Amino acid sequence: MLTAGFSNPVMAAQSTFRAVLAATARPGTIWPITAELEPPAPLSRVAAAIALTLCDQDTPVWLDARLRAIDAIAQWLRFYCGARIVDEPSAAAFAFASDGATLQDFARFNLGSVDYPDRSTTIVILVESLQSGPPLMLAGPGIRDQQILRATPLPRDIAERLADNRALFPRGVDLLLASPDAVAALPRSVRLVVHEEQPCT
Repeated sequence: MLTAGFSNPVMAAQSTFRAVLAATARPGTIWPITAELEPPAPLSRVAAAIALTLCDQDTPVWLDARLRAIDAIAQWLRFYCGARIVDEPSAAAFAFASDGATLQDFARFNLGSVDYPDRSTTIVILVESLQSGPPLMLAGPGIRDQQILRATPLPRDIAERLADNRALFPRGVDLLLASPDAVAALPRSVRLVVHEEQPCT
């Protein structure tokens, strides 16, 4: 039996879209998503709201092994947004990862091309928190001076991955971090600020 989709599809999709748009325009900031729905676990409410808002029958979607192993999740996505589930991450417009710590290398996904950078994969990572974890000091378009983001879990080498991803610009993947109640974004345009330790005197 399918669990519930949006209780108010139009209002929920609009509010979710505004939150994702704001998060992407202002990397590292946290935006609540309050849409009411009941996706099958472990797909979180926020990740599911993003899927219902941004994916449709023309959207190839990749699920990581944990999500793919639960038939109810693929059935739910097919029923409510018509999304086509693909086997290879490189074929996905949107990818959903249940654990950032074990996320596959970004190179496995579609990085776009010079002519069509917009065809790259947006990776939605389910995180436990947007309030804890090692600090990422961000800079770039949409950020005044610098912005600190903390999220967990993320790949241990997230700093190196983001640096490599930024070097591909305008190609590269975009990341949406979906906590249980909010979203933050790390678009391909973001760069990390690394402060070198000052020698002792």
